[in-house]
Amino acid sequence: MQIIDNYSFTGIKVIIRVDFNVPLGAQYEVTDDTRIRGALPTIQKVLQDGGSVILMSHLGRPKSGPEEKFSLKHVIQVLSDHMGMEIQFAGDCVGEEAAEKASNLKPGEILLLENLRFHSAENKIKTDEEKTATRLFAEKLSSYADVYVNDAFGTAHRAHASTAVIADFFDSDSKMFGFLINKEIQAMDKVLLNCEKPFTAIMGGAKVSDKIQVIENLLDRVDNLIIGGGMTYTFIKARGGKIGNSLCEEDKLDVAANLLKKAEEKGVNLLLPVDQVLADRFDNDASTELVNIDNGKEGFMGLDVGPGTIEAFSDVIMNSKTILWNGPMGVFEMPSFQKGTVSIAQAIAKSTAEGAFSLVGGGDSVAAVNKFGLADRVSYVSTGGGAMLEYIEGEELPGIKAIKG
Repeated sequence: MQIIDNYSFTGIKVIIRVDFNVPLGAQYEVTDDTRIRGALPTIQKVLQDGGSVILMSHLGRPKSGPEEKFSLKHVIQVLSDHMGMEIQFAGDCVGEEAAEKASNLKPGEILLLENLRFHSAENKIKTDEEKTATRLFAEKLSSYADVYVNDAFGTAHRAHASTAVIADFFDSDSKMFGFLINKEIQAMDKVLLNCEKPFTAIMGGAKVSDKIQVIENLLDRVDNLIIGGGMTYTFIKARGGKIGNSLCEEDKLDVAANLLKKAEEKGVNLLLPVDQVLADRFDNDASTELVNIDNGKEGFMGLDVGPGTIEAFSDVIMNSKTILWNGPMGVFEMPSFQKGTVSIAQAIAKSTAEGAFSLVGGGDSVAAVNKFGLADRVSYVSTGGGAMLEYIEGEELPGIKAIKG
């Protein structure tokens, strides 16, 4: 497998799959450019070598054909500001305009293609007819360049035209990972394969169902497993606690009970919250009460962990050498219910400063460390939520396999 560090891109046209699936505001302005910044080192390497860059990405989930709110033209200015140069744009990712602009691209120039998902052939691959269309679409994209670079870890778990199929049209020396995806794999392998003990995983978020396989795989690796967020209440009800109107997956109670049992059998210290902040409605200005985690009340829902939980979780985090965090402790988007998530993020940052290796991944966790100004105080912030979870589950990601062979 070719390595981007060792490759000279002089006079080479490179098509790079980036992840510019960034959040946009009401005026279509980029509100978080983390993913754009993550792609810059790979782009700069090609340009500095004397090559030219063709960028392709998706943005959002357009239903059928072009939609203004999902156009990648909205990221041009941010990318241009970061690169300090003009960015060319093709109003369609395939077609005469894209082919002509790619053909005329000179060394040192950048061409951004319009949203890949404006074409169903990018990601609809169930029927034989769709698979044929996807191969033709991928082949067209591949025809623009001499080398293919995948630097979009966030989409590596998808077997789409631009993430996996396109690699079939390049030989092994002409396809490689970018710097970002390399760093992602190294960070996760450090946590999963070469971690220093004690290893603590913190799983939050709304649903147990989203994390079952992740938790199963982690139980064979971690010393401590911290559970927080809405998924807490499925575990609490499974062990006999009262949860009132708190979020609960009734069809996953047996799964939660089984995970508690497995953790005990494997000697894993599984920590659930001990107290909670209850609210009478899902609103920042709701009436609140602090109660024991098992004492939920009808008409109230748990929206954050309490001080006892923060102290217990923070103690474990501070005594850890490796930390993996995926998912918030509460509804941190509301100031009234952000204390649990802020406190855990601060504990991770403090533990990192004292020598622990910390990996933060998943949209909400990344949003939290960015919101609270802690992103540069953890070891690594992953750009791929779903891809990271599947990698932790032990799945072979199509976008990774396509390059490694």
